[in-house]
Amino acid sequence: MTADPTRRALLKLAGASSMMMAAVAAVRAEGGGESTAAGPTFASWTPIRIGMMTLRVNDPDKVSAFYRDVIGLSVLQRTETIVRLGAGGVPLVELEARPDASRESPRAAGLFHTAFLMPTRKDLARWLVHVARNRTPLTGFADHNVSEAVYLDDPEGNGVEVYADRAPELWQWRDGSVKMGTEQLDVDDLVALTDTRSSNYAAAPDGLRIGHVHLKVGDVGQASGFYAGLIGLNPTRMIDRAAFLSSGRYHHHIGANSWRSAGAGRRDESTTGLSWFSFEVKSDDGLARHEERLCQAGAALTVLSNGLETADPWGTKVRLIRV
Repeated sequence: MTADPTRRALLKLAGASSMMMAAVAAVRAEGGGESTAAGPTFASWTPIRIGMMTLRVNDPDKVSAFYRDVIGLSVLQRTETIVRLGAGGVPLVELEARPDASRESPRAAGLFHTAFLMPTRKDLARWLVHVARNRTPLTGFADHNVSEAVYLDDPEGNGVEVYADRAPELWQWRDGSVKMGTEQLDVDDLVALTDTRSSNYAAAPDGLRIGHVHLKVGDVGQASGFYAGLIGLNPTRMIDRAAFLSSGRYHHHIGANSWRSAGAGRRDESTTGLSWFSFEVKSDDGLARHEERLCQAGAALTVLSNGLETADPWGTKVRLIRV
């Protein structure tokens, strides 16, 4: 590798031959600032936030190696049936061993991608140099106005986004809708924040969190009705066959699209893919309001030691956890 790799060299190492290809891939991946804090950022300060997620996988050793070596998560727990990984001691990803499960169809409802939010833009730059130097294939790059994002897939095809937010005061809101586009990512400007001659990304920063979860759904209106009406999120952006919702004026904690999955029915729990993900709710009163809404709607509920579990219209389990 040259002493000072260019943008083209970084993209080539990452498996993208041009910025145009990268931008097109980002459109497929997402459709639609720099924090100075070392810890979790605005996405984790809201009344409701994403906690963790669980995947059913054929090969937990191979998939856990990806989240450890590529994303930088630490293994927090390992048994014969599960691997739990996280950052700063906080669990973020759990893998359930399902060696005989068939792969979930790309057209089924389920996970589109899990989005890991870096505490700072410099952390994103360090991570990008890390994956480029290790020749990790990437599938897309984008500037979304509110954030800068890079896309890739884990070994079993589960989508992953790694991103950094711009400062919330720079987000542009109009009539309750936030501007989120898909524009060319300025890779040169990003990697100028770090040394491209070597990688100093040994592990994920302690403040890394799951900023949002993007889902494939059978019907966007129905998804918006569930996550707004029953979970209590607020719509922040609607585009062609996609909805984005959040708590506390974050740009989005949930994305939902039907680009590949329009008309999809209930998911098959015997296949691989997303098993459940959690929202963390900041008060007992907040959790009680969620329980009341769900009960009034006739939703099936399971009481957990620290919260509740229900399911969206396609059977993806959603946990509401008291924090």
